[in-house]
Amino acid sequence: MQKLVLLRHGESVWNKENRFTGWTDVDLCEEGVSQAIKAGQLLKSHGYNFDFGFASVLKRSIKTINIVLEELDQLWIPVQKSWRLNERFYGALQGLNKDEIVAQYGAELVHKWRRDPKELPPAITKDDDRYPGKDPRYKHLTERELPLTENLSGTMDRVLPFWNEFIVPEIRKDQKVLVCGHGNSLRALIQYIDHLSDEQVTQLDIPTGIPLVYELNEQLEGVEHYYLE
Repeated sequence: MQKLVLLRHGESVWNKENRFTGWTDVDLCEEGVSQAIKAGQLLKSHGYNFDFGFASVLKRSIKTINIVLEELDQLWIPVQKSWRLNERFYGALQGLNKDEIVAQYGAELVHKWRRDPKELPPAITKDDDRYPGKDPRYKHLTERELPLTENLSGTMDRVLPFWNEFIVPEIRKDQKVLVCGHGNSLRALIQYIDHLSDEQVTQLDIPTGIPLVYELNEQLEGVEHYYLE
């Protein structure tokens, strides 16, 4: 049985302000830093160590995994960063307060935008400052890969190739792997590993800063999973 640890980054500044964040590169808030430290201490107390780490290219993910590895005295292990592990791109909702959007559009529609795998939030245009094509970290992406909006299915479409091409080979080599992602990039991975239906994944909540351990069989299917306490 192989173990895989998934970790949603610590609470960010915009999590705290109840804003849609997406690909906006906001920092951890003070509580988020504390959550990352506690996650590292939890993993250490349970005897975990890692051979390889994965993170997105957003600082809340990068800082979280660095803090965790510092607590484990394992800052030296390789960590591969990829845009494919980024949070879902929330389009025109990015930066807006969630309560205000609910008041404007209604709770039912906003819930669909947030959780329905097929529902797309309002898109931005390419002249919008939030368009990732203006960010140098995405200069290698094709126009097709640069989102204007994204649903969970679209997030899964970019996460799964990375899972199969980079994460799975490390697990197959019996490497101990830590993936530090975001609510929706991890939700996409969990839907795939656990064979969840769209309805089931809609109900899935992933807390910030708490390590989620997956025990995988030879087919890398989830046999058991649990949060460390």
